[in-house]
Amino acid sequence: MMNDEKQLKIAILDMNEGLPNQGMRCIREILQWWGKANGVDIQHDEFEVRQKCQVPGVDYDIYISSGGPGSPFDGEGKEWEEKYFNWIARVEEWNNSAHNFPKKQVFFICHSYQIACRYYNIANVCKRNSTAFGVFPVHIMPSGEKEPVFEGLPEPFYAVDSRDYQVIQPDEQKLQEIGGAVLAIEKDRPHVPYERAVMAIRFNDYFIGTQFHPEADAVGMSMYLQREDKKKTVVDNHGEPKWKSMIEQLNDPDKIMLTYKHILPNFLNMAVGEMQEA
Repeated sequence: MMNDEKQLKIAILDMNEGLPNQGMRCIREILQWWGKANGVDIQHDEFEVRQKCQVPGVDYDIYISSGGPGSPFDGEGKEWEEKYFNWIARVEEWNNSAHNFPKKQVFFICHSYQIACRYYNIANVCKRNSTAFGVFPVHIMPSGEKEPVFEGLPEPFYAVDSRDYQVIQPDEQKLQEIGGAVLAIEKDRPHVPYERAVMAIRFNDYFIGTQFHPEADAVGMSMYLQREDKKKTVVDNHGEPKWKSMIEQLNDPDKIMLTYKHILPNFLNMAVGEMQEA
């Protein structure tokens, strides 16, 4: 895909605060197989944001900011969040300069997505009534129908959702002002009096984020679901039949593995394509 040195420099911002997780493994594996499939030598570095206050400079081609545990407000007033916001601002500054090419592409996942929504102040980020955890349908909005990152996915598509917080009540005027749009929302739940959460946002031409985990694979999710604490969460909130159906859904190639094989790879395809044009 890349005509010159066929090298891509990627920064992964680890928001897991040192806790064990499947997300980072999945991101690494996607980069590995995508690079091999496309003949691209991927050099990636990882930055521990919340524990070590590490953030990358603007010398990377692509940035992926991971999910993580806890509240999206945990960083308020802390050094790591200030550095994280300054990193977003620096990448924005690079992208907004007419003299800088290629532009820097950023993907925000789950916890990072919620924090990015706070940074831009474009929606209400708040605690959910109960934990959302499992495999759920994601509905594409009209503004997301031509989104390159969703290319090849059906309406709705399925994704792994794991969160105690949510993004609701998007400010359409602010979104328009920054060049953004709501791309997807959660399933309608007419039996409960709660607003539908915003599941994906394009913040601008170069920044995109999802509330769900596009990096999740069947192996990692199955291991996660079978942990006693996670199984208890699902059973307590939804019953054991729901937990069993979630395990079964992991083996359906038209559900999370379809999302796994499309969203982040599409993002990489798009980013590299724009780099070539530049």
